[in-house]
Amino acid sequence: MSDIDIVEVEPQIVIGMRKTGKYGLISEMLPELYHYAFDNGLEITGGPTFICHEIGEEEAMRAYREENADVEVAVPIANEVDGTDTIKCYELPGGKMAKTIHKGPYEDSTQTYREFFAWIEEKGLTITGPTREIYLNDPMEVPPEEILTEIYAPVD
Repeated sequence: MSDIDIVEVEPQIVIGMRKTGKYGLISEMLPELYHYAFDNGLEITGGPTFICHEIGEEEAMRAYREENADVEVAVPIANEVDGTDTIKCYELPGGKMAKTIHKGPYEDSTQTYREFFAWIEEKGLTITGPTREIYLNDPMEVPPEEILTEIYAPVD
């Protein structure tokens, strides 16, 4: 488990999509965002992001089983642009957040999340909005054990 810190995250202009279904939609939606960005000459300013609207492990596991997760993905860009019917440009909020890094395959992140949420609770903090994952490297370019995912939770 990586260290856990409290950080101040700046708001970001992003292009994003939101759908209901399996968490596996993430791997379908992100390429669509990147194609849109490349086709429109957008300057990408950070890693792809998954915003998880299910609160807590129990709710996320239920959404996983029932395949009705609220799946939102975003890619930070330099300037606002017009979106489409499915791709929106908006400001992803910043603020005070707990942060950790998971190293390894995405599907092995459960223990990292358990320790992360336990730490937040031990510190007497409350999660105040959706958690998010920022993917720091490409699983097509690094072995599974080298995948790095930043995990954030807005807290108060």
